[in-house]
Amino acid sequence: MRLQRFVFRSPMPASAEEVFEWHCRSGALERLLPPWEPLEVLERDGGVTDGGRVVLAVRAFGWWHRWVAEHYDYQPGRQFCDRQTEGPFRHWRHCHRVFPEGPNQSYLEEELEYTLPLGRVGQLLGGPLVRRKLERMFRYRHAITASDLALHREYAEGRRMRIAVTGSSGLVGSALVPFLTTGGHQVTRIVRSAEAGGAVFWDPVRGELDAEGLEGHDAVIHLAGENIAARRWSPEQKDRIRDSRVKGTRLLCETLARLRRPPRVVVSASAIGYYGDRGDDVLDEGSPRGTGFLPEVCHAWEAATEAAANAGIRVVHLRLGIVLSPRGGALAKMLTPFRLGVGGRIGTGRQWMSWIALDDVIGSVYHALATDSLSGPVNAVAPHPVTNQEFAKTLGRLLLRPTIFPLPAFMARLAFGEMADELLLASTRVVPVALQTSGYRFLYGELEGALRHLLGKVEPSSNDAEPRLAHMEHGHRVEAGR
Repeated sequence: MRLQRFVFRSPMPASAEEVFEWHCRSGALERLLPPWEPLEVLERDGGVTDGGRVVLAVRAFGWWHRWVAEHYDYQPGRQFCDRQTEGPFRHWRHCHRVFPEGPNQSYLEEELEYTLPLGRVGQLLGGPLVRRKLERMFRYRHAITASDLALHREYAEGRRMRIAVTGSSGLVGSALVPFLTTGGHQVTRIVRSAEAGGAVFWDPVRGELDAEGLEGHDAVIHLAGENIAARRWSPEQKDRIRDSRVKGTRLLCETLARLRRPPRVVVSASAIGYYGDRGDDVLDEGSPRGTGFLPEVCHAWEAATEAAANAGIRVVHLRLGIVLSPRGGALAKMLTPFRLGVGGRIGTGRQWMSWIALDDVIGSVYHALATDSLSGPVNAVAPHPVTNQEFAKTLGRLLLRPTIFPLPAFMARLAFGEMADELLLASTRVVPVALQTSGYRFLYGELEGALRHLLGKVEPSSNDAEPRLAHMEHGHRVEAGR
């Protein structure tokens, strides 16, 4: 049996106490799960203190496993560890350690000891692959930890907010809520299940919302709405898309306006679909509304916040671009054909795609919450939109796949109907003027850098955290290069 050792150490832009507390708060595990890895949190019991337990579903060595980890050796402010009690490895031990390096600096170190199944055969067949996966995973984990800590330090300034969130289980909400809770904020989910403990119940279809549960919140983030790409746009589906946004938003904002203690700010999702198909025109927040179904829906969606604005609540309409994440949305749908080598441009490929990495959506929402000068429309897009053809080539290059199989416009229309013209073939070249002039700094302003981060394709450089690898056998440690 050969015991492998892996150590990853990085500087953190926060004190050792802040870094340790971040890891101890609800949501830390969700923030640290790499988005390209097929895994899911099934259950948990307790936190990172001794006896805490988490159960994951994880795909490893070609099939799905139930992975159970138990926490032990908790040392307040310094260390916590977990060990596998059930899972794909013969042995697995993982320790987090934090070392102070001045008042607002520290080092985070993660140490693994593991043994692959099947002994020397397993190490021969799977050892290099596991090592590469660990390097990718921990580079991502430490990048997320550092960027989250920096954002909280920049915007929160020690203030803790009570924030209510709709759409908390969607692509954006499921990443945003853990970000907020690890920053020490108290999050209340607004949900359709009356059984959800600690949540506020609502039913937008029936016009029901528990107003008392919303009293005393500092902010509301409204993300709920029917998925516009879930199915072909029949007249009934278009009604569902419109009503889920307009009726739900109106119900929420009218309720907030009547509260004894209304929130200071509402950040309400909208979309760059507001601008419609505009060719090569460069569009900012002052550009007029386009024509078509999506511009009409976005206009009505934003107008539905009127009651909140009239009550003196600051309202931000976050016009989201194409949100990039392997966990859902456009990128997730594109990955399978591109990995199979049958991806390519759509139509002519000359249409503009205004995209934004999921991490910058989170940052934009947080910036909007904290920036009193922001109100009205705010374009949540990266500063450098690309054409569809450029997007396809960049994704194919990172996946090491050709992009020689275009989807002709007529086939897109046959497959998706009206949706093809407004979503796939429309050209919308949007820039984030309001975000940038109000001081937001993008984490991922260029497409290639964003995709590398999201897909675990980041190339090590002198500025990256450097993993130190070693193997141990019979108690003897031997340093090994990468």
